[in-house]
Amino acid sequence: MKKRGLAALLNAAALLLTGTLCMLPAAAERSVFTVGFDAEFPPYGYQNEAGEYVGFDLSLAQEVCDRRGWELKKTPIDWDSKDMELKTGAIDCIWNGFTINGREDQYTWTVPYVDNSQVAVVRSDSDIQTLSGLSGKIVAVQADSSALAAFTGDDAEDANKELAETFKDLQQVGDYNSAFMNLESGAVDVICMDIGVANYEIQARGGKFRMLDEHISSEEYGVGFLKGNTELRDEVQETLFEMAADGTFARIAAEWELSDCVCLEAPVQTAPASADGTFTVGFDAEFPPYGYQNEAGEYVGFDLSLAQEVCDRRGWTLIKQPIDWDSKDMELKTGAIDCIWNGFTINGRENDYTWSVPYVDNSQVVVVKKGSEITSLGDLTGKVVAVQTDSSALAAFTGDDAEESNKALAAGFADLQQVGDYNSAFLNLESGAVDAICMDIGVAKYEIEKRGDQFVMLADHVSSEQYGIGFLKGNTALRDTVQETLFEMLDDGTFARIAEEWGLSDSVCLSRSTETKAETAAEEIPFTEKLSNICFQLLKGVGASLAIFFLTLLFALPLGLLIAAGKMSKFKPLSWLVTIYISIVRGTPLMLQLLVVFFGPYYVFGVQTSSAYRFYAVIIGFTLNYAAYFAEIYRSGIQAVPVGQHEACEILGYTKTQKFFKIVFPQMVKNIIPSITNEVITLVKDTSLAFAISYTEMFTLAKQVAAAQATILPLFIAGIFYYIFNAVVAFVMERIEKKLNYFR
Repeated sequence: MKKRGLAALLNAAALLLTGTLCMLPAAAERSVFTVGFDAEFPPYGYQNEAGEYVGFDLSLAQEVCDRRGWELKKTPIDWDSKDMELKTGAIDCIWNGFTINGREDQYTWTVPYVDNSQVAVVRSDSDIQTLSGLSGKIVAVQADSSALAAFTGDDAEDANKELAETFKDLQQVGDYNSAFMNLESGAVDVICMDIGVANYEIQARGGKFRMLDEHISSEEYGVGFLKGNTELRDEVQETLFEMAADGTFARIAAEWELSDCVCLEAPVQTAPASADGTFTVGFDAEFPPYGYQNEAGEYVGFDLSLAQEVCDRRGWTLIKQPIDWDSKDMELKTGAIDCIWNGFTINGRENDYTWSVPYVDNSQVVVVKKGSEITSLGDLTGKVVAVQTDSSALAAFTGDDAEESNKALAAGFADLQQVGDYNSAFLNLESGAVDAICMDIGVAKYEIEKRGDQFVMLADHVSSEQYGIGFLKGNTALRDTVQETLFEMLDDGTFARIAEEWGLSDSVCLSRSTETKAETAAEEIPFTEKLSNICFQLLKGVGASLAIFFLTLLFALPLGLLIAAGKMSKFKPLSWLVTIYISIVRGTPLMLQLLVVFFGPYYVFGVQTSSAYRFYAVIIGFTLNYAAYFAEIYRSGIQAVPVGQHEACEILGYTKTQKFFKIVFPQMVKNIIPSITNEVITLVKDTSLAFAISYTEMFTLAKQVAAAQATILPLFIAGIFYYIFNAVVAFVMERIEKKLNYFR
């Protein structure tokens, strides 16, 4: 991925500041984990259509935080400022497809978790078929990226260096969205980039582009921490190992279609199935249609049919082991059973077992007697409701993750009774001992059908969940074998046939990978809907831009007047000091000044900054910058007042204060309105520079949305916003100017 170091602008900032050693936060006291990432780098980190920051790396970070009890803080950063963000403590790590190669000694790294390659992407109709076909072509790479390093870096292979010498031009672009716009328009012939990003972009942009088969180079991704921060690195790395051991890491990689790229492995894996060739499935024998005893005394059910098919294909002997549901964990831990396969709910137990992928989407529903006055969930108030012990229905009403509406509903029950099995529940319901049963929809359909015309199901669902096969935590080897066999059954239609036999075709959800964000992006969305979605996302940044604009004016306009007074002061030291200040502000970029204001406290005083300081730094930086320009405008306006006006004031006996506010100031304001208008309009556009210190405003959001949705439309919408805003500003200022021309 990116190997962009500090740009020349940031190098200049660093020369102005004196570095000191950073105090590392103690991991033991940690409650918030702040991840720095580039929000224009899908699928590792980007903004989705709902305006949320998502991506493979952010999903991993969220899982780490969930397991550690931390709050994840996602901080989009300017990639060129990543080192300063890390050193000042504004972020805890850089987690964003971050290349280890070439940076081994610059950070404290986790072990690699992604093997990544550099590939070439061309238009679908291009005549370029191999890397040698790049000769004489214009090639685009992201600035300071691994692709650039692969062609020009000190460690670049000789073959790649020689290939690069044959290019007509090697162009550097700021982001991949710009690169694809150049490729589509014909401004460049090929883009060299990371394979993971290439896969995402090609899929998101339809059939316009393709990838060459040959790879340019390979690299590894890791999570980068401040050099020496091994304590936090070890905590995160250990959690990643746990995720690898229980299959969570692989599941997240599959969701983001990166299964072929990941390389993280847990240090130790549990041994696979029994050496004697048996596969022992633990199940509740009173849970039809997933597992139960039929009239012939045989244990049958949907899950047992799946397990039998797996064993037939693997050459194992299936042992069906009915268990007491309350003892399921002890059965598994002692090795009495190999897995729990019995409509076993994943939700709420994600970290307790090593899970297969979900194979059933299940909901919790309410069953009542036919003719009951209960017709909706709201009618359960004051009623006696039965649920199975340690069931998803019980968790839906009383669990830590239960929805507030369900908790409130349960609080209104006359009683929430727990029963050992559903047969007892239906006996209670039929006799009137309870008024309703809450249970899994698959089981509910089976029971209602088997018990004739006595019961009905409410249309409202209480909650939804997913079923998986639960293995002993860490036993990924056996899980993978069983799961791969299920996938084989899915591919050849056996899984669907078994589901149909048990009347569960509408509930099954097994797939090799769940729908990914890239697939969602590739769906054809109506233009009006896409336009409204983009506008809604950008509105979140409009408030930030407006805040910068109005607060800067609020503070800079009066401050500029004070600075102008200092510049014209007859006290020379003050005048010289103000002159130097104005010279520095006008002679250096606003972006550099923002960096100094935000990172200066750390480099000068050793004080670590926080994300909360970003906004204040933006306002301080903008205020100091624009106050200097306003000061010069004020000074020119004051000096433009004719000398005769000053002499007349002296003759009339005006004090200096009276002269300034009654004579000079009104004339100055009238004279400077055109110049002030130009500065105010410039301020509207300059608000986009706030992202230099990772403060997300409207234009930054537009770039993030453009990168995620692979379209230039958000940038056009942002341009329209700026134009309308500036038109309003110009109109207001014009009205003020006309109002002040009272003598014409």
